[in-house]
Amino acid sequence: MTSPAHEPQPSGPTYPDRVYRSPAGIVGGVLLLGIGGWLGIDAVVVGHGRTPWLALAVLLLAVPLVVAFTIRPAVYANEERLRIRNPFRVIVLPWPQVAVVRSAYTNEAVSNAGDKFQLWAIPVSLRGRKKAARRLARGASGRGAALSGLSTSWQPTEPGDPLASGDRSMADLRELHEGYRPGNESEGAATEVSVRWAWEVLGPIVAGAVVLAILLAVG
Repeated sequence: MTSPAHEPQPSGPTYPDRVYRSPAGIVGGVLLLGIGGWLGIDAVVVGHGRTPWLALAVLLLAVPLVVAFTIRPAVYANEERLRIRNPFRVIVLPWPQVAVVRSAYTNEAVSNAGDKFQLWAIPVSLRGRKKAARRLARGASGRGAALSGLSTSWQPTEPGDPLASGDRSMADLRELHEGYRPGNESEGAATEVSVRWAWEVLGPIVAGAVVLAILLAVG
């Protein structure tokens, strides 16, 4: 009988991911899928001639596109690295390879090599940001330095601000980046930037586009 003392133990520290997504994007994606699915299935069931085949081709093309831009985007971060799941790519950035995490017209991470990776899961609303800045300006004096509009360090500080959620997420990512300490990586942790194409999304899109093009070409 094996003693519990001889059971394999974890080889190093593990860090749970913080996950950042866009609730509005997910809701919008679900609604689009619901409407598109209803129309597409109706066309398949009651359509005549090539209509059902066209409907299937459109669904094969449109469904992964909608999922890619609304439901799929997510950002995963822990004390070791930043993983960005964008519509068509997955990027893994170990914190030592990240030069800055910044907010401007988009939220993005910049590698030491100068490559920029947009964080699709954390969108920016310039209109909402300006409203938040005006609200803060009216509500408190002496905060002018914090209201730099598009500054990389700007973030709303009141719960009611329109962009509080998105800017709070960026503040969390900057805190993780700035708090990184070399030597805390778990065994086998990646040390280089990794970028891969999401073929599980691109494959159905390409297939749907090809089938739709063939159907339209043959008339």
